[in-house]
Amino acid sequence: MPMKCKVCDDSRGAKSTAGQRICTPVDTDAIGAMIKVTIDGRAVEVPMGTTILDAARMMGIRIPTLCYHDDLCISGVCRICVVEVEGMRTLQASCAFPITSPIKVHTHTRKVRQARRHILDLMLSKHYGECYSCVRNNNCELQSLAEEYGVDFYRFGHVDKPKTGRDNSSYAIVRDMDKCILCRRCVRTCVDLQEVGVFEAMGKGDRTEIGTFMDKPMIEEICINCGQCINRCPTGALHAKDPSDEIWAAIDDPKKHVVIQTAPAPRSAIGECFGLEPGHALTFEMNTALRYCGFDKVFDTNFSADLTIIEEGTELLLRLYRALVNKDPSAAVPQFTSCSPGWVKYIEHFYPEMLPHVSSAKSPQQMFGALIKTYYAQIHKIDPADIVTVALMPCTAKKFECNRPEMRDSGFKDVDYGLTTRELAQMMKETGIELTQMEKSDFDDPFGTATGSGVIFGATGGVMEAAIRTVYELVTGDFIENLFEKARVLPVRGFEGIRRAELPIEKVGPVPDLLKPLVPNWDWVKGVTLKVAVAHGTANAKKVLEDIKAGGPLSECHFIEFMACPGGCLGGGGMPIPTSEEIRAARARAIYQEDESSAVRKSHLNPAVTALYEKFLKEGPCGHKSHHLLHTEYTARGRKVV
Repeated sequence: MPMKCKVCDDSRGAKSTAGQRICTPVDTDAIGAMIKVTIDGRAVEVPMGTTILDAARMMGIRIPTLCYHDDLCISGVCRICVVEVEGMRTLQASCAFPITSPIKVHTHTRKVRQARRHILDLMLSKHYGECYSCVRNNNCELQSLAEEYGVDFYRFGHVDKPKTGRDNSSYAIVRDMDKCILCRRCVRTCVDLQEVGVFEAMGKGDRTEIGTFMDKPMIEEICINCGQCINRCPTGALHAKDPSDEIWAAIDDPKKHVVIQTAPAPRSAIGECFGLEPGHALTFEMNTALRYCGFDKVFDTNFSADLTIIEEGTELLLRLYRALVNKDPSAAVPQFTSCSPGWVKYIEHFYPEMLPHVSSAKSPQQMFGALIKTYYAQIHKIDPADIVTVALMPCTAKKFECNRPEMRDSGFKDVDYGLTTRELAQMMKETGIELTQMEKSDFDDPFGTATGSGVIFGATGGVMEAAIRTVYELVTGDFIENLFEKARVLPVRGFEGIRRAELPIEKVGPVPDLLKPLVPNWDWVKGVTLKVAVAHGTANAKKVLEDIKAGGPLSECHFIEFMACPGGCLGGGGMPIPTSEEIRAARARAIYQEDESSAVRKSHLNPAVTALYEKFLKEGPCGHKSHHLLHTEYTARGRKVV
């Protein structure tokens, strides 16, 4: 009988080779059949292969879980979700039990409750540390279950000193294995969801532990710093390296001028840290709160996102000119986006031979940092050595990116600290701020003007949509609204792992003044169908790169957007916990609503960007100064300064 997993589409049966997961077998010949299941005396019909856990959720019956996560394949290792199935001698893990025939299930009998309590007690017996000093205090799944099941003493004892200690070697991620409960979520996230493979379960029985290759520290691993393991860890075993103490010290130093740039994704989600449901943007309340915290200036990363579109879009046009007109074989097409540092590190580790395809443009974070310590320092007559730049980002990989040795084109460290959404929320709480009650205020000049195109960088497909809006109008002289209603480039939106779109260039216009030094005309583009693609999550990035290497249809693309995290930045490793597909979709809605409420929605129409080229980057996009400050180069060994 043919079987396949309803989660991962693996047709090899119940046991998969990827990580430690145990997949749910489904009879493909019986797909569509409805099976009657009775749970706690209530009957319902569910499709063949539905798990007991899913059936219970359909009925509104809660079954506790720990190793289970909506984003991950089934593991069934923690056994917190055990239930009683009539006629079966032992309790069954509801997350991994497929319903293939009528059954009667009991979810909260004395036997079930006692088993769950004992499982919790066993976990707590090896869980070192107290909750007050834990980064996950009041947002820990183990802590919540201990409260729910009335744990008031350590039935099987409790460790009183750490055994392994913390691994603080990484710029981005801290490991504290004394808090690990062996749920293997980090393993499945890294192996199955991202296909990187930093973590693995090692040993057997009570000697099992989650380790890295050869037990190396994180700084020596192939970790891409995406932080997806953090977002799915139920305890404090994994968390981001928090620079808030250093930032507070800078704010309290009267000699320091402390500025912060805020990326689009955090504003769509920070309200979740203050009790709001996902999908409420608090952009302008956050500006007021940041000034209340003591930041001297609050800038909008959307400004440098617009700048990135101009630089990266120009680079794309120059590559296409070299490839289509000059027939230059060194013009690596398709061009890959470069704003996701987790993606950049992924390709450096796993596909270094394809680095020439990566755009030389820095990320918006790093472009901004270089400008603050050059252009901004000059016009305000501030010594760059006294400027402290903080970047509020949805991403733990941004912490690594700002510490890359090549990111010092201003003559100083361009961005001093990367701060996650979660960490900023904690700083605000320390200041007594209730964010939802703050008054609204705008960003500071000269980097306060941004567009809707900058905002949508926060969602997967957003960089591509912003690029299409600008490149199409610059080349054709026509409005993008004549092609896509309200400038909504819907073919590149959505949460499918890989999306493709084609854009015929049927007419061309005059070359804008900004680009006249670079190309003589657009005649060579007329009749070309621009082919683009979007991928989010490095497992999908791998599929795209393998397709290109094999000469598949994606090798015909001209431009491809890659984001390391599922959903793009709004699913970043520094965003509020928990995460799920529904939560990421709600955040995306908030981002697109802010886009449509923006006065200007195209990067090339940002007056602040135009002024920057007129006053500072006078040679235009991809000119000598912009190339020095806003770009890097890639070699087979990785990224380097121009």
